[in-house]
Amino acid sequence: MEQVELGNIRDQVAEIAEELAAVAKLGPGKLVVIGVSTSEVAGQKIGTGGAEDIAAALFEGLEQVRGKFGFDIAFQCCEHLNRALVVERAVLERLRLTEVAAVPVPKAGGSMAATAYRRLADPCLAESLEAHAGIDIGETLIGMHLRRVAVPFRPSRRAIGLARVTAAWARPKLIGGERAVYALPQAADGNAPHCR
Repeated sequence: MEQVELGNIRDQVAEIAEELAAVAKLGPGKLVVIGVSTSEVAGQKIGTGGAEDIAAALFEGLEQVRGKFGFDIAFQCCEHLNRALVVERAVLERLRLTEVAAVPVPKAGGSMAATAYRRLADPCLAESLEAHAGIDIGETLIGMHLRRVAVPFRPSRRAIGLARVTAAWARPKLIGGERAVYALPQAADGNAPHCR
């Protein structure tokens, strides 16, 4: 890709990440999972044309927003590494995640994970995690790494390059509140069955 296009990709991902950070109230202690098909960004079928230059531009845009808001980022690998996640070792240890052994490369892990692994200060792979929010660039299926309950987020920009973008943030489970019912209505005889 030409330099101008890479600059656009960097700016596009930063715009989406900033919108998500604001809506999801992301900051220090929060974790965002990123799934990327650089092939899809370039207009190719997922897994067929990984591009490290695209991954580098995406990393730069995400890093810019991470620095502003203070959240942590996990980069999802492809299915060849069982969708493990590249994180800083400090994140792995703070969250008590299970470490797995591999070094992502473009053909086994994906270009985005490989780029992140080489650019983070102390990278390692986590087997799985539950992120507070996520951005999926190119339909890589990040849902397995989101906390419950995921709330879909529709960024104002719906594509980066030629890849579709979806995003989500997680909210706590609602187990009560004004719509919750704790007792059945009273019967005609005045008895009201209720939860025990």
